[in-house]
Amino acid sequence: MREEIEITIFNSLLSAIAEEMGIVLQKSSFSANIKERRDFSCAIFDGKGRLIAQAAHIPVHLGAMPHTLAAVRETLTLNPGDVAITNDPYAGGTHLPDITLIKPVYHGEEIAFYLTVRAHHADVGGKAPGSMPLATHIEEEGVLIRPQKLIKTGELNETFFRDFLRKVRNPAEREGDLRAQIAALHRGELRLKELISRYGLSFLKERLAMLLNHSEIYMRTLIQEIPDGSYYFEDFLDDDGLNKEPIPIKVRVNIKGEKAIIDFKGSAHQVATGLNAVYAVTCAAVYYVFFALARGNIPQNQGAFEPLEVITEPETVVDARYPAPVAAGNVETSQRIVDTILGALAQAIPEEIPAASCGSMNNFAFGTEDFSYYETIGGGMGARPGKPGLSGVHTHMTNTLNTPIEALEREFPVLVERYGLRARSGGTGKFRGGDGLIRRFRFLKPLTVTILSERRRLAPYGLYGGKPGRRGQNILEKEGRKRKLPGKVTLKVAPGDVIEIRTPGGGGWG
Repeated sequence: MREEIEITIFNSLLSAIAEEMGIVLQKSSFSANIKERRDFSCAIFDGKGRLIAQAAHIPVHLGAMPHTLAAVRETLTLNPGDVAITNDPYAGGTHLPDITLIKPVYHGEEIAFYLTVRAHHADVGGKAPGSMPLATHIEEEGVLIRPQKLIKTGELNETFFRDFLRKVRNPAEREGDLRAQIAALHRGELRLKELISRYGLSFLKERLAMLLNHSEIYMRTLIQEIPDGSYYFEDFLDDDGLNKEPIPIKVRVNIKGEKAIIDFKGSAHQVATGLNAVYAVTCAAVYYVFFALARGNIPQNQGAFEPLEVITEPETVVDARYPAPVAAGNVETSQRIVDTILGALAQAIPEEIPAASCGSMNNFAFGTEDFSYYETIGGGMGARPGKPGLSGVHTHMTNTLNTPIEALEREFPVLVERYGLRARSGGTGKFRGGDGLIRRFRFLKPLTVTILSERRRLAPYGLYGGKPGRRGQNILEKEGRKRKLPGKVTLKVAPGDVIEIRTPGGGGWG
């Protein structure tokens, strides 16, 4: 009992530090995407680079961060006062807008902890505002930052910093957000040093070992409760935006005792556009599903990853390699990876698994060469065993908020003419899927708009007789005429043009 109490206390202490880092970042950031939508994540690692605590932020960020830190530790020697920066998807990142800063926390000559802050920047260059274009090469999506030092022994790397700001839209906003990330790291370092001063590093290391071991045992026990077997499922992305063929994602979940092997062999070869997910994103989706099965009862740290093995094939849509573009792999393919894993597990533990949710983050970006804006739009949650799905929410790999209409209209040349639930878009069944959303934008200036969305051609599946959710729609109204837009598109809009995004509903259950 004493050990369980200490585990709970120290997990709460460390998680609270990560949460406070997030508050500092949000309060001091410049962009609506970070300030309003909270599209960021903070985490704490021990001196060996093992994840030990995280804030309740973005699943796709947090599950990939251990891969990022591992790549940085292999590449750089971080000394006191250093801060590393990277957004490299092929070195543990997710996609280019997600910029990660890493700071070591020294105690004497020893690295006691690492702090990480990942934030989605509204623009990092590239061929379209928002850095989420329908690209065919990673460099078209923005500036690729290989792991390097942003700050060296307390001094800002001005050469890198100014060069980066010259390549992005709205450099003042980018600078403000980066400095907010630095501030969050400083706050985390302050709090961790207070913790070391209070308890001593040796004592903390003992408790961290207990914490990691506790999560590993919990995850092994959870897996043991799933019947042994091999469970296969296949789902599809609509298309890659250039070709109309569906893109298969295949998974076989093998459960043997206290170990789970999640095997994606046979999934599609990496595609021409940014629907490719890197290995770190695929791992993040796997970790998310198994944490979800624990229903929040497990401290989320590296120990829980130990019983999970993720197998992929290089140069596939779930393990993309340079120079494959990856902007939508992080936001769209990650959602479909979750759908496939849940579909497989539904055969093993049907009483635990919901129908498919919206299946898309419904990414929407617009801007000019002077500014950019980015948001994701919620949809319907899949119905659950014994409960209907929630309506108009973000699900699975995203955990952001919406941008309030007042903030959006104050800062950008757009009017939001409608924002509400999309009635009867959830799939029917004994328990109904949640409804999607309708968000309608009227533009006041000439702008470039990008939409990256899914489930426009293939509907979210229902389970156990429940019906699929309604597919999403993207509609352009121009000079009194309406036309349906594809799921992935970049286009120019004129003053008075309207885009209405109707997001998918969740599948029904039973």
